[in-house]
Amino acid sequence: MVKQLSWKVGGQQGEGIESTGEIFSTALNRLGYYLYGYRHFSSRIKGGHTNNKIRVSTTQVRSVSDDLDILVAFDQETIDVNVHELRQGGIVIGDAKFKPALPENCTTATLYSVPFTEIATELGTSLMKNMVAVGASSAVLHIDTNVFEEVVLEIFGRKGQQVVQNNMEAIKRGAEYIREQLGENLETMRLEPADGQKRMFMIGNDAIALGAVAGGARFMPAYPITPASEIMEYLIKKLPQFGGTVIQTEDEIAACTMAIGANYAGVRALTASAGPGLSLMMESIGLAGITEQPIVIIDTQRGGPSTGLPTKQEQSDLMAMIYGTHGEIPKIVMAPSTVEEAFYDTIEAFNLAEEYQCPVIMLTDLQLSLGKQSVNPLDYSRIQIRRGKLQNDELPELEAKEYYKRYEVTKDGVSPRVIPGMKNGIHHVTGVEHDETGKPSESPINRNNQMDKRMRKLDNIQFKTPIHLHSDEFDSDVLFVGFNSTRGAIEEAMERLEADGLRVNHAHIRLIHPFPADEILPYVNGAKKVVVVENNATGQLANILKMNVGNHHKVQSILKYDGNPFLPQEVYAKSKEMCLINGNV
Repeated sequence: MVKQLSWKVGGQQGEGIESTGEIFSTALNRLGYYLYGYRHFSSRIKGGHTNNKIRVSTTQVRSVSDDLDILVAFDQETIDVNVHELRQGGIVIGDAKFKPALPENCTTATLYSVPFTEIATELGTSLMKNMVAVGASSAVLHIDTNVFEEVVLEIFGRKGQQVVQNNMEAIKRGAEYIREQLGENLETMRLEPADGQKRMFMIGNDAIALGAVAGGARFMPAYPITPASEIMEYLIKKLPQFGGTVIQTEDEIAACTMAIGANYAGVRALTASAGPGLSLMMESIGLAGITEQPIVIIDTQRGGPSTGLPTKQEQSDLMAMIYGTHGEIPKIVMAPSTVEEAFYDTIEAFNLAEEYQCPVIMLTDLQLSLGKQSVNPLDYSRIQIRRGKLQNDELPELEAKEYYKRYEVTKDGVSPRVIPGMKNGIHHVTGVEHDETGKPSESPINRNNQMDKRMRKLDNIQFKTPIHLHSDEFDSDVLFVGFNSTRGAIEEAMERLEADGLRVNHAHIRLIHPFPADEILPYVNGAKKVVVVENNATGQLANILKMNVGNHHKVQSILKYDGNPFLPQEVYAKSKEMCLINGNV
């Protein structure tokens, strides 16, 4: 029996590859296995190679696996593109229709030809070939085909009982066929039983959207864009149930300004986009900064610049999110690393936005946004709604011809806030520099006072876990630093380095700006080498680390910007090479 394995299905976009992976993984998740899935897809609606790689384990996993145990292929391109990932003893299950063949130099894997299309056609339609593939996969793993019945009923039940029966029959036929093919090799990939625990199985975007609802958001203006669109799609279904709404705007500029307006009116609102959309929002983000309006913005990073690689992994928006606006405003930039953190951090983003009356940008990346993970039950008792200095009580009378001091200079940099229309709360709101009542002012003294007041907010930000630490020990041979989805690959690389005898620690940054320099500095000082792992070409996180904590001579980068996520083996091999060069191993 095996504790974990990796399964991948591939073919042309539009022929059911995503649904194949969805049915297979959902059923295994309900058995209690931990899963981690990552889709490779093209930036087109139909056609082009796509695949879905799913890691199945009896223990928690947070990364794409290094290799592959089972490859399910609907065309020859899937074999040609992915066969290099197969480990020794791996298997390929290909649709007999395209006469699958392994490359001549492939000696690690065994090919089994299964008539997916033929069996499906016999049962009524070739569209069910993906169900035959699911059945074949279940037989390899020694999973009873009945475990898929609930999932099939949920997906096809509205089409009638006969459709459900046909799809289940396709699964059973696929299982029977591959059992005969495998013969004595049937035992090689039997999965150990799972713990049977109930867990959610969700992408990061769904966790963000659920967090927005739980955090009190009731309005989302947005423009569709990969990989952020699922946030909008989720909230289109859910927000109306709570008295909220979603509006598809004409562009990202309108989305951001509408969200600012809603927050000004007292409604918690968010918008979400990717790099190109955030570029368009920058002037509006500056407006939120100078008018001190709370707003939550989700940036699901993808390959850039311009249209770049819209469906591929990258982490290259870091500097833009911190420094992209013209002029200087206070802003908070957060970066969750797991689906659970994405849920809780979204709620906290709304609290921080209102407490400090500034833009809060939550960074994810494509791997975290669209990668699907098993998630332990969420703890709703942790949810708090904090609205800062929003005034709910009756306001004192104003002197004749006076206005409310909405932008009053305060010690902590946060002024009292009122909802428009409150009696005795009248004030100006403008994007030009203004005095305490909001009236435009170009006075040098007023300018200094207002700028200093706004920037003081960054001195007082309270964030419960600004860095996720592997260990409280300061001294280490290697300190890994990363953000967002690189966490899983780093954690697995660390286990291998520790087995090699190195003392390894890991600081994963959850609060990017203002940077938690005081929290991370002792670990940087105590490390012989600091290795920053990130998906970009210029080492943006490494440069931010150097800017804030120094130690330039220790900091080295492991970079990847080809559109693919890090594999644990890549992080392990490159970091070990760095240590060998410096005589640490």
